[in-house]
Amino acid sequence: MTSATPRRAHAQHTQPPGYADHKADHLARLNKIEGQVRGISRMVTDDRYCIDVLTQITAATRALQEVALGLLDDHVRGCVTNAARTDPAQAEEKYTELSDTLRRALRV
Repeated sequence: MTSATPRRAHAQHTQPPGYADHKADHLARLNKIEGQVRGISRMVTDDRYCIDVLTQITAATRALQEVALGLLDDHVRGCVTNAARTDPAQAEEKYTELSDTLRRALRV
C-alpha cells in the first residue's frame, strides 16, 4: 500500500494553457511515444531480447521527459509569468505549485 499525498486544488484557468502555442507539437510527440510504447509491448509479446526491449523503454522514457520539459517551459513562460505580472497572490500559488511539481518530478 502506498501513502498518497493530498492533492491541492489547482488555480482556475482563466486563459488558455501555457502550452497552447505548442499544443500540436506536444500532441505529435505524445502520439509518437504512444506508438513506441505499443512497439515495446509487441517486442515483449514476441519474446524479443531483454536489452533490445530495455533500449526502447529508455528511448520512450527520454521522449516523455522531453515532452515534460517542453510543457514545463511553456508553463513557466506562460502561466507563471502571467501570474507574476498580474496577480501577486496567484503568482505565489503558481510558485508553490511549480515547486511541488519539480519536487515530485525529481524523485527518482
